Amino acid sequence: RRSGQYTMNHDHSKKTLDGASFDRSGSQDSLDELSMDDYWKELENIHETRGNNHEERVALVVKEPDEGELEEEWLKEAGLSNLFGESSGDSLESVVFLSTLTRTQKAAVEKRVETVTQTMRKKNKQHQIPDVRDIFRLQNDSKGNVCEGSEPSTVRASENKNETQDGPKGSKYSLGTDEEKRPLEDLPSLDADINLEISFSEQAANLKDSSVDKMCKGGGGDTLLPNFRLPKDKTGTTKIGDLAPQDMKKVYSLALVELTALYDVLGTEFKQQKAVKIKTKDSGLFGVPLSVLLEQDQKKVPGTKIPLIFQKLIAQIEEATLETEGLLRIPGVATRIKSLCQELEAKFYEGTFNWENVKQHDAASLLKLFIRELPQPLLTVEYLKAFQDVQNLPTKKQQLQALNLLVLLLPEANRDTLKVLLEFLQRVIDHRDKNKMTLKNVAMVMAPNLFTFHGFGSKTLEQSEFVMAAGTANVMRFMIRYQNLLWTIPKFIVNQVRKQNTERQKKEKKDKAMKKLLKKMAYDREKHEKQEKTPNDVDVPQGVIRVQAPHLLKVSMAIQLTEELKAGDIVARFLSQKSGSVQALKKEEVFLYEIGGNIGERCLDDDTYMKDLYQLNPNAEWVIKSKQN
Repeated sequence: RRSGQYTMNHDHSKKTLDGASFDRSGSQDSLDELSMDDYWKELENIHETRGNNHEERVALVVKEPDEGELEEEWLKEAGLSNLFGESSGDSLESVVFLSTLTRTQKAAVEKRVETVTQTMRKKNKQHQIPDVRDIFRLQNDSKGNVCEGSEPSTVRASENKNETQDGPKGSKYSLGTDEEKRPLEDLPSLDADINLEISFSEQAANLKDSSVDKMCKGGGGDTLLPNFRLPKDKTGTTKIGDLAPQDMKKVYSLALVELTALYDVLGTEFKQQKAVKIKTKDSGLFGVPLSVLLEQDQKKVPGTKIPLIFQKLIAQIEEATLETEGLLRIPGVATRIKSLCQELEAKFYEGTFNWENVKQHDAASLLKLFIRELPQPLLTVEYLKAFQDVQNLPTKKQQLQALNLLVLLLPEANRDTLKVLLEFLQRVIDHRDKNKMTLKNVAMVMAPNLFTFHGFGSKTLEQSEFVMAAGTANVMRFMIRYQNLLWTIPKFIVNQVRKQNTERQKKEKKDKAMKKLLKKMAYDREKHEKQEKTPNDVDVPQGVIRVQAPHLLKVSMAIQLTEELKAGDIVARFLSQKSGSVQALKKEEVFLYEIGGNIGERCLDDDTYMKDLYQLNPNAEWVIKSKQN
């Protein structure tokens, strides 16, 4: 099937292809049917390469879950498995977790626990199943706030007024149908702030009766994507990679609950897929799981987080020039790709492969082939469908919020590789004047490589295939355009992590105090701390923090907090000390860390206002060190 014929025959098409010209420069960037041409051509190239290149692969079976199984799996993923089944018992972690949830997040958990409870009753499982709502009732004092003072009272009042206990009323949204009017379709980009302080699902619940965000609905091209801005946060922006692993684990659970709550409020189904394990290659380059690749690569380059072949292919493409017209769109010759593939498998790790033989378009085709041939999709079996379904959310802002949460849910190796890919695609787009590859063009070409996963082996109808094509191309555009936003951990989630850590510390302290045997020890420790405090208080007066720098010659420094003092100023002060070990360090390699108190460990961005952060976490220690690779 030629891509042109497909478009001409499709119901949505308003024009025939005869006499229609395709402007590759993409001066107008609306995703109409004709502009889908690049997508279908890429799909044809993929089928041709697959036909020539590989034996028929075993389709990855996605298991249809039994009743209640999805919800049970969801609760396990969220770290709430001890609320049901044989493992129910020690639920301190769960109680702490639940106490920090917002109202919409709680509703999402309740809904899944209810389903699991009913399923277990049907199966006559004699397990004690605590009612999660009883746990929530114990938390009345928190009222579902993320952190004291983090949500304005006016917001809370309007939420409570518009909500019923069963969840948001009237939460049915039209999902961008053809009949829907888009009055602002032809206007230039809108500026819009992204609120990271209030939970996305709570924002959606507030907006359900409002028409404020309807202007951001529907598809469109480069010119129609809003300029989403991240308002400056005085306590610092937290990026993926800034938090310690124990806190990232909490971020994962919260992101899963929040994403589910957001989809619940918007009336969209959120289902994680479950893949049945299949036999995969345990060595080589193409068709090898990311984890296996990284394991073998780390033996050669310790600490590497991106597969070496992936890095090399990108470097090879960039080595020529990113100004080549049709870069990524024009395919390499299929037979040559096949022989290069075989030669790379044999010689890449030996270092005997001759890269001079690889043309730029061949390297681009090999890069796309690598992504397609992963035994499980780069966006994972679990979340590939959820990434696709982002297109069904009512507003662009909500689509961006959902993508932000989905990125947080990806395994580290997938997320790191995706980030390197998106950064590379943006560099290609930066040369669009010469290479004629706009955001729209690049998204069209890359979407089939990330979203049409060979392993599923599904035969979709042309109608749904067309809808999916346009939708996934749009999701691809979002991921490239807003990649900096997508790698930010929302402040409301960081605040929930802080609150969890604080609540846990409180509960542990309370439990210890209740044990008679520990009373004397607690008293002795308190006495000891009082004795220790006097010299420290003299050493560090109020409004002063002690910053440690164990890896530098100047081990510590007392810093007076002022309204304008930023983390970058403190780092600069240390680096200005003229000592041997400091000289070897570059400014971009050294960061101030917030450690302990209500956070595990957090790398601070240079624009963090220290007085504001100190007020948020007065018990933290402050350490300057290099960022861990």
